[in-house]
Amino acid sequence: MSIKLKHGLWVIVADGEKALFLRNQGDNKFPNLEVVQEMAQDNPATREQGTDKPGRYNNQGPRSAIEETDWHRLNKGRFAVDIADRLYKLAHRGEFDAVVLIAPPQVLGEMRQKLHKVVGDKVQAEIPKTLTNHSISDIETLLQAA
Repeated sequence: MSIKLKHGLWVIVADGEKALFLRNQGDNKFPNLEVVQEMAQDNPATREQGTDKPGRYNNQGPRSAIEETDWHRLNKGRFAVDIADRLYKLAHRGEFDAVVLIAPPQVLGEMRQKLHKVVGDKVQAEIPKTLTNHSISDIETLLQAA
């Protein structure tokens, strides 16, 4: 995979709780990613969100517990929808011609399912990595190497 870091390319770096919307103000040889927008979601661990005891099946035989809802995972999915919606609005306004998505594989999959065709057609590359806690220069280096 070769990524052309042309001027104006957007790079979205996301995980289940944070997303950076970056725009390349440089070029392929000297990328200069600048933060356009940051999105964040407060998504504590499920144990901090759910307080109910697991439900029980009330059947004739032995009683068994129902698996507790994974609120943390559900919120990650909702955040992927929020990112996809934001990208659609930006694409609809003509803010970008090409975009690179960088996210952990599960979040990338959720985003891919939710992306509008207008945005999907502009996706130049997808990188399945967690880079939200990396510096902008680290992200630039990774993109140049890709």
